[in-house]
Amino acid sequence: MGLFDSLAGQVLGSLSGSSASQHAGLVGAIESLVNNPETGGLSGLVATFEQKGFGGVVASWVSTGQNLPISAEQLQSVLGNEQVQAIAQRLGISPQEVSGHLAELLPQVIDKLTPGGSVPQGGELGALLGALGGRSN
Repeated sequence: MGLFDSLAGQVLGSLSGSSASQHAGLVGAIESLVNNPETGGLSGLVATFEQKGFGGVVASWVSTGQNLPISAEQLQSVLGNEQVQAIAQRLGISPQEVSGHLAELLPQVIDKLTPGGSVPQGGELGALLGALGGRSN
């Protein structure tokens, strides 16, 4: 089991009412958010949070200090209804549940992907994602 799977398992284990397939779907959704070249990957995701007025929140996840919380509604406003609904449809759960689960999981994942307090660039991120996912890129 890779570090990403272990981290996701710990966080998702605390989420009640989700099946194993929903857990896997949430992990896949997070991986696609932080590794999507069309949206700029992790750097693009961080930039989206900044553009939507949540720069301080996402900066806390990247930094080495305490992670600030984000609500399900705030997360949905950053990601957009269309993206959240697409994830919800794939998983067979409500968009509110998706937003709630991602609001709990995403800060921890971004925190783990930025251990030095900054967003890794290029090949550095690929190596981290490979280590977190237990896969090679």
